[in-house]
Amino acid sequence: MDFRPIFLVIGVLLSILALVMLIPTVVDAFAGNADWEVFALCAGVTLFVGVAMALTSRSGAMHLSIRQAFVMTGLIWVMLTFFASLPFFYSELKLSFTDAFFEAMSGITTTGSTVITGLDKAPAGILLWRALLQWLGGLGIIVMAIAVLPMLKVGGMQLFRVEAFDTGEKSLPRAAQISTALCVIYLGITFLCAVALWSAGMTGFEAIVHALTTLSTGGFSTSDASVAHFNNPWIDLIITVGMIIGSLPFLLYMKMLQGDLTAIVSDSQVQCFISLVAALVIAMAGWLWLENGYDPVLALRLASFNIVSNITGTGFTTSDYSQWGSFALPLFFFIMFIGGCAGSTTCGIKIFRFQVLYAAARSQIHHLLQPHGVFVPHYNKRPISEDVIVSVLSFFFMYFFSFFLLALALGLLGLDYITAMSAAATTLSNVGPALGPIAGPAGSFQPLPDAAKWLMAGGMLLGRLELFTVIVLFSRTFWRG
Repeated sequence: MDFRPIFLVIGVLLSILALVMLIPTVVDAFAGNADWEVFALCAGVTLFVGVAMALTSRSGAMHLSIRQAFVMTGLIWVMLTFFASLPFFYSELKLSFTDAFFEAMSGITTTGSTVITGLDKAPAGILLWRALLQWLGGLGIIVMAIAVLPMLKVGGMQLFRVEAFDTGEKSLPRAAQISTALCVIYLGITFLCAVALWSAGMTGFEAIVHALTTLSTGGFSTSDASVAHFNNPWIDLIITVGMIIGSLPFLLYMKMLQGDLTAIVSDSQVQCFISLVAALVIAMAGWLWLENGYDPVLALRLASFNIVSNITGTGFTTSDYSQWGSFALPLFFFIMFIGGCAGSTTCGIKIFRFQVLYAAARSQIHHLLQPHGVFVPHYNKRPISEDVIVSVLSFFFMYFFSFFLLALALGLLGLDYITAMSAAATTLSNVGPALGPIAGPAGSFQPLPDAAKWLMAGGMLLGRLELFTVIVLFSRTFWRG
């Protein structure tokens, strides 16, 4: 395999990461925090490695094969995470390398699980760096979902290949143009979110950090209490809307800007997602009102924010929902797996896979009732091919098989049942907080053993890269060509 085009791409991305690292350098320098030297040194090392990789690899052919694309996707996330962990490791927080790598992986995969406590007094540079990692990770997964995963045919993502590279009037003709347009849209929405949060009562710094982690559905905050620290209904509303925006397909935003104003509302995946969220919010608000005695308005506010945060995998909290009673605990556990729409910043199984599975099951039932009939499952008014159904079924199997193995491994390391099960779910689905008193909404992953943190970091990578992109690298057949 020719690794030169792979190293060229990684080198360019490391150089970009180094330049982004200069932002917290400047922030800490103005704040008089000694960590600015750490960021500056780490930026220099990262830039040197990135430029060296790019310059020594530029003589290779720029055509990427399928095998090269698999290797490149996995290596990008691991390499970026390693260099992103250096500021955490050398900062005044004095994190171990395990904790630093865990925090960086949680950031760049937009998981939102944290091992850092005392965020309210943490240096501004570190808080901003965590947010920037999530913002970059959210942007990266959008581009990957549009340009890479459909080509690799991972988990049914080939459904979106035609939409992403359509050369008609409704879409831009080339992948590079699509990626540029998505970056501009992503940046623009982030700016609007920051302005809205600042207007609602956050400081400028808090507004920027939360805007970066809201749209990326990452969930890192500036306080240990997360968004509950502000206790502001307008901030809750803005972040809730921001999380929903981040969980919808960004390609549809581009189509709307090109004149197709009904692109969002006419998409079946969006319709299904919004309907599901609305039903879950109503059910949970009703539970809080009727069973827990909450004021109806407060019940709706708490249910809306925390349901949206959990199902989109953001991980912000305004209340310890693990204390909401017997109905809330299993509900929040199960919706961890769902995720948002394909082509968004969210993780999890994704809505479209449930739709494909439902369409295939419905077609099978009709076929059992009328054996001689021809029933073709459809998605978005288009027939679903057999290979897409097989890909989706394979994804479901591997997803829950991976969850089972991860939960079992965490249990063997001494974690209690609730923590092991919910930690496996939250890392594989890139949600953030788990359930229970240790790693729940009011806790942290800091007390967990190092071995558990490494396992969970691997789970975050698996979930972020749609499982098969990583699993295929462990196949001997793959390396034999």
